[in-house]
Amino acid sequence: MRVVLVAIHSAPSPQAVPLANAFLKAYLSTDEDLAATVSVELCDFFAGDDAGEVVRAIAGHSPDVVGFSLYLWNRSAADRVATLLRGIAPGIVLFAGGPEATADPEGLLASLPYDFLILGEGEIPFLETMAQLRRGAMPRGVDGTAFRQDDAVVLAPPRSVQLLDTLPSPLLSGVLDIRRYPGLLWQLSRGCDFGCEYCFDYKGSRGVRRFSMERIDEELDSIVRSRVSQVFVLDSTFNVDRRAAKTILRMIRARAPHVHFHFEVRSEFIDREMARLFASITCSLQIGLQSADPAVLKGVRRGFDPRDFAGRVALLNESGAVFGFDLIYGLPGDSIQGFERTLDFALSLYPNHLDIFPLAVLPGTPLARRAAAAGLVHHAAPPYTLLGSPTFPPADMAEAARLATAADIFYSRGKAVAWFTSITAALGLSPAALLKKFGRWLADSAGAPHEQGLTDVEVWMLQRNFLGLAFAEAGRENLLLLALDLVDYHYHFAAALLAVPPEIPTDRALAAEDLLFCPCLLTPSARLVRFSYEITDLLEAGEFDLGEFAACFSPSGSWAAIYPRGGEVYTESLTEQQYQFLSALDGVTPAVQIARLVQVPDAEAASFLEIALSEGIVAFAS
Repeated sequence: MRVVLVAIHSAPSPQAVPLANAFLKAYLSTDEDLAATVSVELCDFFAGDDAGEVVRAIAGHSPDVVGFSLYLWNRSAADRVATLLRGIAPGIVLFAGGPEATADPEGLLASLPYDFLILGEGEIPFLETMAQLRRGAMPRGVDGTAFRQDDAVVLAPPRSVQLLDTLPSPLLSGVLDIRRYPGLLWQLSRGCDFGCEYCFDYKGSRGVRRFSMERIDEELDSIVRSRVSQVFVLDSTFNVDRRAAKTILRMIRARAPHVHFHFEVRSEFIDREMARLFASITCSLQIGLQSADPAVLKGVRRGFDPRDFAGRVALLNESGAVFGFDLIYGLPGDSIQGFERTLDFALSLYPNHLDIFPLAVLPGTPLARRAAAAGLVHHAAPPYTLLGSPTFPPADMAEAARLATAADIFYSRGKAVAWFTSITAALGLSPAALLKKFGRWLADSAGAPHEQGLTDVEVWMLQRNFLGLAFAEAGRENLLLLALDLVDYHYHFAAALLAVPPEIPTDRALAAEDLLFCPCLLTPSARLVRFSYEITDLLEAGEFDLGEFAACFSPSGSWAAIYPRGGEVYTESLTEQQYQFLSALDGVTPAVQIARLVQVPDAEAASFLEIALSEGIVAFAS
């Protein structure tokens, strides 16, 4: 019997990994008879793929059974594919699992061609349904499944796997070939200790089950050997068990310093030691703030102490850890004014980025069950987003969406964390007021650009153009050049941080060349930048008041090279002649000719060029 498990990812990304399907395939191997007679193929597609092409690719495996992992982002795409498959191959058995199947089994079975659904954790029901199919029977009566019987939908309640280590590891078993993917999903636990009404994560029962530290240790070794560059940790309460979290962080620090890890964490369990451990590895943290209004959060069974939250986040800032916040607009009892206050609170804490979403009233959640009584009007189909509520009417939802776009472009994609507070203070605006102004300027001057379609350079130019207008309107034109210096420096710093450093020539290689007669050129990772103010003064000042700085320093002009080396980004102050010399290197003209053209003495040019080559600012022309 041939089984194809289909994963339809939202888009190509380091998170586009079929982990759930890999767990199913790995668990089937625990039954020797089934493993010998049932083959399982994992197929990956994307939500934007042509449905006909997807069907042809699946049919090419000549499957007897096809299963789909259903999520909010791919339900409609999977439904189209399943319907087309049923049309061309009526004898194929079709089933689905995942959060959408678990949350809305009646809706899926009412009009779509699935023969049955798997509810909740899928490993055990997948094995048992495949065993029934292998015997020639349509799956019926298996715990954790749903199927149609006459005009009714029959549900057999799901059951959880209590000892997670009984599930074979997709990584250690080789079922998931990590080398095929740009990133990895690493599951450390299942379940949730909390019961937020809008979330389906805890699936109706609280409590977290965790894989053993021994298994985590082995999987980390596998991750290190695979040379994967990014790992997304699937554990929505990673740091609730402080001791276990710190142990894992120390393991990562010792063995995987080159891998970037993404964690979801709860703020209330962060302490000073944990903050320093996060800062000691290459990672980013995502913290669910959602709203800064304790009453709003209490209404969805989520506690919040603003003072404690700010204090815990301060520990992250002190340690240098990178973190961002999740925000939701449209929660019951919230308003556009409340959302703006949440933005002000969030941005006062210096997050690296914000991820902002409209409320989604997900099927199967407590919030969905009381949505009508609470006056929540929302889409009935994915993505289930709120259209309006008694306190958040549709016009305000649209305004919040514009604010979210503005925050994503200007703050998150614009990498504004280092200068945002100084500039809002100089303009006399709150964070939300500045973003509102930017959002309206975008709509008036450039239409409503989709943030995903903008390049980093375009975002940078939007920031500069908008700030020119904002400082003029505020009557603070005298501070504009200083503001732009800050924006420019951090844009180039971020670009250098993401760039691949060049290979540095050895001292022997440098000594073997007459450098002045070697054609050289600027490396792609190095940035040459002009500033209005002295760059060393800007860097030494740290975070500062623009007005006070401008009162002490004059815009005398400066030049710098910004470049990566050894995992760090360096800023080298240059003279104007050095800047001109580096700018003129073209990979063809001998350096001595360029040095004389810009009036740099030969000896000085040779010494400077040797430094630039050894730092990775300049490279020999190939």
